[in-house]
Amino acid sequence: MNPISLVIAIPDRSVRRRLTEELGASPWIEIVAETRDLMTTYAEVEEREPMAVVIAGRLARAPEFEVMRALFATLDVRWLVITEVPDASAREQGSPWGRTSDLFPIDTDIPADRLVETLRSVTRTARRHGVSPVPPRTETRPTSLSTPPSNAVPDRAKTSRFIVIGASTGGVDALLTVLSSFPADCPPTFIVQHTGGGFGDSLTRLLDRQCAARVRPAAEGATASHGDILLAAGSRAHMRLAGGSPLRIVLEPGHPISGHMPSVDALFHSAVPGARRAVAALLTGMGRDGAEGLRALRDAGAVTMAQDEATSIVYGMPRAAMELGAAQSSLPLQQIGPAILRACAAPPQASPSQRMTTR
Repeated sequence: MNPISLVIAIPDRSVRRRLTEELGASPWIEIVAETRDLMTTYAEVEEREPMAVVIAGRLARAPEFEVMRALFATLDVRWLVITEVPDASAREQGSPWGRTSDLFPIDTDIPADRLVETLRSVTRTARRHGVSPVPPRTETRPTSLSTPPSNAVPDRAKTSRFIVIGASTGGVDALLTVLSSFPADCPPTFIVQHTGGGFGDSLTRLLDRQCAARVRPAAEGATASHGDILLAAGSRAHMRLAGGSPLRIVLEPGHPISGHMPSVDALFHSAVPGARRAVAALLTGMGRDGAEGLRALRDAGAVTMAQDEATSIVYGMPRAAMELGAAQSSLPLQQIGPAILRACAAPPQASPSQRMTTR
């Protein structure tokens, strides 16, 4: 049997060195990297694709760990958390990372032989890889956000609609689920995901490797055609739609909106001029960011939906949207991607007064 490739991610140098020495002495273990922070750990896991990671509880409790945990799931990496009293308390209170089947808590003072046996019993050797993206390329002259170019050649296989999505806590898994149903030539899609600074590029790469469409980080002046998904996450600017064909974005520095930068509300409000062609979804997350913008989109004629409470890690943003009457439908996570595509296949709404039937 091949040894288990392992990354040890422990900020405390003495604990990290002890585990490295004890586990490295086992013929069953091959330590491929030692790290002390999430950014370095993500880079090592992404590059080396280890079978397992032993990670400190303090790192696993950080909000940015959501992106890391999604990478672990994508690569079938098992992760063992060095538990502390706060970790157990966090799990009892329902922390999102404590509800995954890939989590295996271990005590700080676990003997090395027992840790090796735990690793051997829980580690998978199979690998699950994402679909290679196929980025189509189309270039036409800019036009307004609200109206497709009048001289465009009709293409019955493509819609004039575009998609806007917002998410926060629990949104990484939610986005992986929603985007997994998108084809390689999906309508132009724009996403704001709340995450820690510096993790935007990591999340972009993670989504790109798992999606048929091409996922790119939001950049000033970037455009999106069919098959393109632009993601704003962990940046210090708001992503706004600026019209054009293909649709173009601008990045707007400034102050947080609805408590966030980038803000879902900023993206949604910028899409209002093209609302009759827009399909908008608000996913799991804490707070109210995106609810007001979703209401503005619905009032202007967009198709709007929100994730339901049962499948939301945090039912904050979707709840606020439902209370405002911003979402025309409340859907389980697994149904949102197909619902978006069905809405995109339908002709744009004829008037802002049209409404979908709520669940």
